[in-house]
Amino acid sequence: MAFSAVLHPVFLLAVLSLRASLTEVLGEPFQLTPEILNVTVESKLQQVNLQWTVPNLTHQELDMVFQIEISRMKTSNIIWVENYSAPVKWNQVLHWNWKSEIPLECVAHFIRIRAMVDDAKYPPQRSWSSWTPWEEVSVQVSVEPNTFLIFPEDKLLEEGSNVTMCLMYGQYVYNISCKLQEKPIHREQLDSRVSLMKLNNVVFRNIRGTNINCQAMNATKKLLGTVLFVSKILEEPKNFSCETQDFKTLTCSWEPGVDTALAWNQQDSQIYSLYESFSGRQELSDHRNSHTWQITEDSQETYNFTLTAKNNLRKRSVNLIFNLTHRVHQKPPHDVTFETLSATEANMTWKVYSHGDNYMLLCQLELQHEREVIHAHNVSVHVSGNYLFSDLEPDTEYKARVRCADANHFWKWSDWAQKEFTTPEAAPSQAPDAWRHIRSENGSHVVTLFWKPLLKSQANGKIVFYDIVVENQDRPTESKHYRVEAPALGTQLSLDLSSYKIHLTANNSVGASPESVMVLSNDSGHEEVREKRIEGTKDGFHISWEPSSGDALGYVVDWCEHSRDRHCDLQWKKLGLNTTSTTVTSDAFKPGVRYNFRIFERSLQHDAQLIGRQTGYTQEQAPLENPQVSVSNTTSNSFILNWPAYASDFQSAFIEGYRVYLKSKDMQCHPKGRRTILSDKSVLCEYDIEDPEQKTFTVENLRPESTYEYLVVPYTSAGLGPNETFARVTTPDENSHRLLQIILPMTLCVVLIIIVCYWKSQWVKEKCYPDIPNPYKSSILSLIKSKKNPHLIMHVKDCIPDVLEVINKVEGPKTQLIGSGKAHAEDVPRPLKDTPLQLGLLTPPDKLLNVLGKDYMKSLAESPTEETSLIYVSQLASPMCGDKDNLATNPPMPVHCSEYKMQMAVLERLASPALSENNNPTSRTLSGQGEQ
Repeated sequence: MAFSAVLHPVFLLAVLSLRASLTEVLGEPFQLTPEILNVTVESKLQQVNLQWTVPNLTHQELDMVFQIEISRMKTSNIIWVENYSAPVKWNQVLHWNWKSEIPLECVAHFIRIRAMVDDAKYPPQRSWSSWTPWEEVSVQVSVEPNTFLIFPEDKLLEEGSNVTMCLMYGQYVYNISCKLQEKPIHREQLDSRVSLMKLNNVVFRNIRGTNINCQAMNATKKLLGTVLFVSKILEEPKNFSCETQDFKTLTCSWEPGVDTALAWNQQDSQIYSLYESFSGRQELSDHRNSHTWQITEDSQETYNFTLTAKNNLRKRSVNLIFNLTHRVHQKPPHDVTFETLSATEANMTWKVYSHGDNYMLLCQLELQHEREVIHAHNVSVHVSGNYLFSDLEPDTEYKARVRCADANHFWKWSDWAQKEFTTPEAAPSQAPDAWRHIRSENGSHVVTLFWKPLLKSQANGKIVFYDIVVENQDRPTESKHYRVEAPALGTQLSLDLSSYKIHLTANNSVGASPESVMVLSNDSGHEEVREKRIEGTKDGFHISWEPSSGDALGYVVDWCEHSRDRHCDLQWKKLGLNTTSTTVTSDAFKPGVRYNFRIFERSLQHDAQLIGRQTGYTQEQAPLENPQVSVSNTTSNSFILNWPAYASDFQSAFIEGYRVYLKSKDMQCHPKGRRTILSDKSVLCEYDIEDPEQKTFTVENLRPESTYEYLVVPYTSAGLGPNETFARVTTPDENSHRLLQIILPMTLCVVLIIIVCYWKSQWVKEKCYPDIPNPYKSSILSLIKSKKNPHLIMHVKDCIPDVLEVINKVEGPKTQLIGSGKAHAEDVPRPLKDTPLQLGLLTPPDKLLNVLGKDYMKSLAESPTEETSLIYVSQLASPMCGDKDNLATNPPMPVHCSEYKMQMAVLERLASPALSENNNPTSRTLSGQGEQ
């Protein structure tokens, strides 16, 4: 039995070997059925891993094809079929994996496999082996009632990929809704407790992921969510290269592309590794874009590198193979020096790093000025090099730089080694571009000199000052020297009307420039030429002229860049002999501004003669304002409109004429005008004045006592002036001028009389009724004197006063009447008693004055402290001049008196003999015997 037990396997092997041999010889097919060893699941990756082997394999190695099927939910629902080819060795375990688009937690899967020999050493096989039994693939998940779950949890995927999510829910849960960043997600029902959510072409939003939230009714946890971590796509490294500078290290560099790192430790930045196939070395890089590889002493010349980028989702690789001697990146030159030999020459020297006696380098030199390469040259060097730069500009900053490379196997230039230097100054090489402006003032010439700053290439250094020498051509021995400090670009001279030659030079620390010469003749600034209109464009003005003489040295065109400003900023342009036109452009030119150009001809004697004036606009505009209109010569049927001229420099275009608007309720327009009926039934008449020099307009055929409205606007090629409010004028009555002819002269006469009377009023008063008549100043005396009758002259003693009236009395103690010893209390005037005044008319005037004088002196002696005041005693007309019926019975007969009154001054105490008891002054009247 033991023998048979041993013999039986040996027999079977022999039979199988014989069968295989017969199959090989006869070409019959033979089948090898695989055997599944293990099926595992990686839930996070949604991946199924399959392991199997091929038993009964007698060959050392055999090429085979395996067919794998996967079904979902039930074995008949096959969702995946794949053929997998691999060389199979005896007793080898084979591996295969598959990723599911649906999370494996949501539904069960089944897998099986079969095989077929596909080896070239054997005849083609057309039959598969038998299938292995179905193996179930599932992840056990329990969903309790009133709960729901979402899979996968925190899914990691690349941007642009698709993802399917599943929702599992227990009993009593309904009305489930899910949103992606507030956007609803459509669900597909897989079975009664599972639904799917498909998202296509997901986008990267941020490194923190994209939220998916779900809500359900009747669930213990009503809100549930997950996060999609969308990674940027891992890019293949670009521009991978390696080089050496010292044959000791290799520096490899590359462009890593976008960083694929995500937050919450979902994914770190991609890592890079280098693998060299000839040496078998592999190193992990500590940097994202470079790695230093140590060169070994085995003098390896050829290198084959594989650079691999890797993250959690994929790998990307690139290859590079090269010869070490062809990848030498030279170090930059060192010890760079400069020696300035003159203002226009400098010598440059430098040293290089050599790698042997036979090692030759090619060096490239560049000379830069203001970041622009102005010179480049290549030089071959062994250890050191030098180069002479010539044709340099004085007082100029330069930057020279040099770089080198292997002359035999050029790989790339070294980094630049550079140095800056400045050339010394030299005397200015160009005369200043100068011009002048002349105006006459108080019998002299006021000359304003202008000059432009020299270019840096002309100044050859910093300009310190300008020298001006003024020579009097009429008196050569007289010359004046002026010095203008930089940076001034002009000065003003006051010269007489002689001819002058002006020399101008620019000076720096080294010397003076060539001189600029200008000659001023005694008639400079007085040239009269006709002005020509030109039409400009937005780019400027085209100016042309005719030469006026045959000995011209050239021409000058000048203009004010800011013609409306007080500072005109004079600009000029000098032109050659054969030039008779030019285009003037400037960024300062503005539309609606008039620019005036003058053309001068320069002679061989450096004199300049004005030969033309031109004016124009880059763009004409409508007038900005209307003229100030006044009305004159208004009559009952006409009036005249007048307006002043515009200042030409402030016009926005050339005035081509004026338009006059007249408006009234009822008006007949002139045949040359245009008539329009307005909406308010008024009539509007329009008249065009085509002569811009006309500044008056007569309106005729009007109605008396009517109101008319008017407006005058200028017009240009660009349009009319602004539409402003109409002014008004009213025509007078047609007879009003006749009344004026009568009333006006009469009014003038009355006013003249009043003026004369007012002017002579004092004279008339003194002559006819003076305040204090003076008979000696009376004009009547001239008549008396002319008659040679001395008796006609009036004397005081010849006049008898009839009444004395107290005008004012200063208050004082009561005064007793002289001789009575009793005070008067009556207010009524009565004859005075016991006083000299009782004499009345019985006392002659001369005696009366004497009495008054004595009483006056006595009164002063009795009351030395009493105040007195001066009053006037008026002498009325004498009986000869007055009423003859009231004469006394036997009066003395005085001489004839004139009709003039005589007044004399009497102290008030004398004139007021009594006061009432209440201290009120009482008026007393002195009367003759004929009066009581």
